[in-house]
Amino acid sequence: MSGHSKWATIKRKKGAEDAKRGKIFTRLAKDIAQAAKEGGGDENSNPKLKLAIAKAKAENMPKDNIERAVLRGTGKLEGIELEEKVYEGYGLDGVAFLIDTLTDNSNRTLAELKRVFNRAGASLAAAGSVMWQFEQIGFITLAGDVDFDEVFMVAAEAGANDVVNEDGTIIVYTPRELFGAVEEALRKADYEIDEAELRWEAKNLADVPLDKAVQNMKLMSDLEELDDIQAVASNLNITDDVVAAFETA
Repeated sequence: MSGHSKWATIKRKKGAEDAKRGKIFTRLAKDIAQAAKEGGGDENSNPKLKLAIAKAKAENMPKDNIERAVLRGTGKLEGIELEEKVYEGYGLDGVAFLIDTLTDNSNRTLAELKRVFNRAGASLAAAGSVMWQFEQIGFITLAGDVDFDEVFMVAAEAGANDVVNEDGTIIVYTPRELFGAVEEALRKADYEIDEAELRWEAKNLADVPLDKAVQNMKLMSDLEELDDIQAVASNLNITDDVVAAFETA
């Protein structure tokens, strides 16, 4: 399993805790509003919105909340204006970080990021400092029991880079420019998509001492706790030993 996928697995385990803290609805509403803003309020013609709404329903988000988020995204309901921004930083021992944010107040977001980085003995970096170490890839996971070989054929013909089975979950990786085409091909083949998004992937992974790796994992976790953060990526090599040490820290 790749380091990115290991971190994704750890985040899924934390999902129930996030729900208890009530933060999940805030993030889901932002996702819905942003999807509606980008592709319109009709989920039948906006796959990103359809997926965001499906995730919200899976978390038992009230119907009224979902509808308000859609209306806010399409400009039919007065509300906050959301802005997407990517921040860059350095963790412990020079580990590179990229942080995707979606916020209605960039000053607040920046202040919160500085607080978390400073507390960890890390620092934010100027734009362009670490982004060159990453590339955006398409990341698609399929729901349900599916035939791996059939998925591979459909995805490969549409231009996917790779299809893997990680702990029973089928994951399709695509080039950034073919993400939409691969997603559409899978939907046309009647596969149910659980997740579909562009993610930052490190071109090369950084190995650091175990204690520093655990501190970097803690920094990733603390950043994920912030309401305005959509995703956190790093070039940390997340080995099994690192995961075990982090989970018992």
